Order: sequence, then C-alpha cells, then structure tokens
Amino acid sequence: MAASFECNCSHCSRKGHLLTFVPRVALTVIQGEEHLSTYTFNTHTIRHRFCATCGCAPFGEGRKPTGDAMAAINIRCLEDVDLSQIKVIPVDGRSF
Repeated sequence: MAASFECNCSHCSRKGHLLTFVPRVALTVIQGEEHLSTYTFNTHTIRHRFCATCGCAPFGEGRKPTGDAMAAINIRCLEDVDLSQIKVIPVDGRSF
C-alpha cells in the first residue's frame, strides 16, 4: 500500500479517515458483518459502514463515475500498517 487519501469533508475530517480504494469485490469481511451499521449523508451515495458495537468505521461502499462498485478502506483500522510509511494525498471533499 503506497498511498492513501485524506479527505477534508465534514465526515472524513472529523473521523480521521485515511482511505485507500479497491474494487468492492476485492473486500471480504471475514467476521462481524452482522454488527455493521450504515451511515449516509449529503447525496447518500456512499454507504459508510461502522461497527454498531465499538464504533470503528473500517470501510465505505460506493461507485466510481463509471458505475463500478468500490470500497474505501480506512487504513487506520488495519493492524500492522506503519502509517509513517504511507504517502498521504489530500482530497478536497468539501468541494464535492
């Protein structure tokens, strides 16, 4: 994982998300999916998934402009990732 995106929208900046994007089919939830809840805001096109028990927000689901299903993985929720080695790319989500 070489780069991640830091969005300045009201949701991502308050939660501290650091995101990397993959095709939705590349994401497999191996346990706890029954505990996930969904939050949407603004245009309600991104489904922000979070644990209803602990509040962690590990990923979101949405679509690229081409219609392809994507997942935005919050790398701050991944174990054994050295965040100091990740290139952070700022994204002006407030302007979307």
